[in-house]
Amino acid sequence: MNCFKRLGWNLFMGLCVLAVFATGAAANEVVIGFTGPLSGPAAQYGRDNVAGLEMAVRDINEAGGITINGEQYMFRLTTLDDHADPTAAVNNARRMRDRQGIKFIYNPVFTTIAPMMAINQQRGSEFMMMAYTSTPGVDEIDNDLTIAIPPPFSAYLQAYSEVAKEKGWQRGAMLVTLGAYGDDWRNAFRDYWRSIGGEIVADRPANYYAETDFSAHLASVLARNPDFILIGGPSDPTALVIEQARGMGFNGGFLIVDQAKLNYIEHQVFGGDLTLLENSVGVARTLNIGPYEVMEKFHNRYREEYNMESTSENVLNYSSVKMLARAMEYAQSIDDLKAIKAAFNEFLPMEPEENLIAYVGIDGSRLLIPASIQYIEDGQYADPVASVWWLKDEAEARHVIDEVIPQTGADYRHIPLEGYAK
Repeated sequence: MNCFKRLGWNLFMGLCVLAVFATGAAANEVVIGFTGPLSGPAAQYGRDNVAGLEMAVRDINEAGGITINGEQYMFRLTTLDDHADPTAAVNNARRMRDRQGIKFIYNPVFTTIAPMMAINQQRGSEFMMMAYTSTPGVDEIDNDLTIAIPPPFSAYLQAYSEVAKEKGWQRGAMLVTLGAYGDDWRNAFRDYWRSIGGEIVADRPANYYAETDFSAHLASVLARNPDFILIGGPSDPTALVIEQARGMGFNGGFLIVDQAKLNYIEHQVFGGDLTLLENSVGVARTLNIGPYEVMEKFHNRYREEYNMESTSENVLNYSSVKMLARAMEYAQSIDDLKAIKAAFNEFLPMEPEENLIAYVGIDGSRLLIPASIQYIEDGQYADPVASVWWLKDEAEARHVIDEVIPQTGADYRHIPLEGYAK
């Protein structure tokens, strides 16, 4: 009889274990998913995103997780490689949502985010699209279950253009990655640069996710004698474009789209040497996008844990998970997606010691954060320029700059963006 009792108990426990594995999540656990390029030329870009998520999950769990209706919840991260392929990304998202019950899925490439946004509101299979993309096209898609993490790149391109004009550059060329993100960047930059009197003398898109030699593209571009070239995709192939262009005799400037990062290229590819990056404009390095002491601590920790330079991908993804956890606590739910998203405006901004940088709210799908750029001149980084782009009123923008955003030593400017500023 006791044998049968033990057999029945063991069978019951076995079924419980199987149930846990079938759902992909243990009791009192919040699982967030990531699908993105984890192999191929853009693999490091994907891993940079994942690293920020990993660090946030560790920190949340070490602090005891979150408490919802008196119950404690810990976080877990699961990742899948999609090679930046739209079909693979959609399949990964369906697999995470339907087989594992994951309701928060990250992706860092607009070419794959857009098709994921076509499925994330399907009844019974909803998930929050955690979109690490600056492409304004995300904000043009009617989707209540999307959170876009970085600033729109239009804030960067206007600031880049100001620097280019100050340097006296007139003739611009473009050699930007293929895909929706790159196409949008090229089209938006062309229109804006021409609107302020500039000239585009060449446009030669290339596949930064697959190509390993850009010399033919560069030969075509350099034949037009540009003052600067708008370049970029993931940081590693972007560095190769810079190296090959300098090797072919180009001494002009580079405007580097926000996916690539100056400090990553400097340290991870060029060994700390800024020579090839002279006259380059790009997204500000992480040490200059938040209060210095807070960012230096994060930067040093990241170097120690990953033996890499920290980038915006680490910092902004880290912050997004911290905000997501706080929003769940405010909504007192781990699965009411709309309530969780609405909660962001109840607690932002957070203190830098908790969240590194100055997110001040969310509007539609886009989180609100200054867009910080930097350029390299005379072998060193110039002071960063940070734009407040989401406000139309000058006085209101000045209040945010002076009273809300923790100071970083940047030159804060009010640059209202058409289509965003209210």
